Amino acid sequence: MQWEIVIGLEVHAQLSTRSKIFSGASTAYGAPPNTQACVIDLALPGVLPVLNKGAVERAIKLGLSVGAKINSPSIFARKNYFYPDLPKGYQISQLELPVVQGGSIQIQVDGVEKNIRLTRAHLEEDAGKSLHEDFHGMSGIDLNRAGTPLLEIVSEPDMRSSAEAVAYAKTLHSLVRWIGICDGNMQEGSFRCDANVSVRPRGSEQLGTRCEIKNLNSFRFLEKAIDYEARRQIEILEDGGTIRQETRLYDANKDETRTMRSKEDANDYRYFPDPDLLPLEIPQSWIDQLKETLPELPAARRNRYVTAFGLSAYDAGVLTSTRELADYFENTVKQLSAQAKLCANWIMGEISGQLNKEGMEITACPISPTQLAVLLSRISDGTISGKAAKTVFESMWRGELEQNVDAIIAAKGLKQISDDSAIEKLVDEVLAANAQQVADYRNGKEKAFNSLIGQIMKATQGKANPAQVNAILKKKLAG
Repeated sequence: MQWEIVIGLEVHAQLSTRSKIFSGASTAYGAPPNTQACVIDLALPGVLPVLNKGAVERAIKLGLSVGAKINSPSIFARKNYFYPDLPKGYQISQLELPVVQGGSIQIQVDGVEKNIRLTRAHLEEDAGKSLHEDFHGMSGIDLNRAGTPLLEIVSEPDMRSSAEAVAYAKTLHSLVRWIGICDGNMQEGSFRCDANVSVRPRGSEQLGTRCEIKNLNSFRFLEKAIDYEARRQIEILEDGGTIRQETRLYDANKDETRTMRSKEDANDYRYFPDPDLLPLEIPQSWIDQLKETLPELPAARRNRYVTAFGLSAYDAGVLTSTRELADYFENTVKQLSAQAKLCANWIMGEISGQLNKEGMEITACPISPTQLAVLLSRISDGTISGKAAKTVFESMWRGELEQNVDAIIAAKGLKQISDDSAIEKLVDEVLAANAQQVADYRNGKEKAFNSLIGQIMKATQGKANPAQVNAILKKKLAG
């Protein structure tokens, strides 16, 4: 039997506010345990939550960026369940009327575009954290994260492979960073994915029983967890078994998912409107104001790079993978507008390669867009060859000669020979010394031409302009 995998993702994005969603306590990462939990986060008797305006603004920005409806009013509810690190005994979240409803995100897999629908995005608070590593036979409780503002972004089950799920997660990750609502740090838990996975016979419209894989904090783990879970479910069904709806955990060490608990439905949480929080009214004027503050979105930039600069869809996609990388490209090409493809190639090649090698972000690049533009202009005007430019680039990366392109070219003697008469003289000398290869070429042996080119470039230590060498050599051989 042919099986189809059906995937929906729930992404928890920690919002980039300095304080928590219902209190003034700090959200800074890395503080000692229980130093950033206040009486409101713990819901001690007599305290009242106050909604963080900054969290709402960030939710609205996400909604505007994905073409969603902004609900007004939206309602906060209490989601009742027990965790040792949830001192309230409930989590403030949203159910019937989330702040963001609908919308979609475009992804690209193997050159094919696909539209992934969003169900909703709702505001909620995070729970604390149970610590197990440092306690023998016991657990520690750190309540620093309790009350941290989250935006839970829920997709429709529109993805059909782990590759599509990863593409969606990466696109969403780039978007929340691009519009500045989340720092996207997966290691610190700022961007976490829950994957709902089911399988069904190919061609069937009926959804299979889903299992939810919780708290995947890397794209690699997301891919591997989905692949494993799909295989597990298919094997059970092919052996005549049934899938139990449950919540599962991905064990990266064993590369497998395992049962955590049976899967709850909304009714199990006894949702009811939070009596301490009024319905959230969002006037259209506020939405319009925030819309004006949004940057040019990734999809719009990609399209502009294709139409304005003639880049391929692939190149435009790579350059807009982060806002910082797109800005670096834009600031480079602004000074070298006729050479957009050259700029793109160097940024995706040499610049990105060196950054990856050293584990650096584009914001820490030691070569500025202006400096790169000067280097590339020396290639385009024939001052140096592409090969020599790489030598100059390495020197600039190391900070030599104050990263002055022309000073490095002069110091290393890399200036390209572009004088026709000088090149012609060299060509004559090589032809005189290689009479047999000249005869071979004239007898139809094309390889002899390349050999002569090699001799000329060797004689000039690679400094002769290749295009001029090629043209002059052809002219001489034709005569």
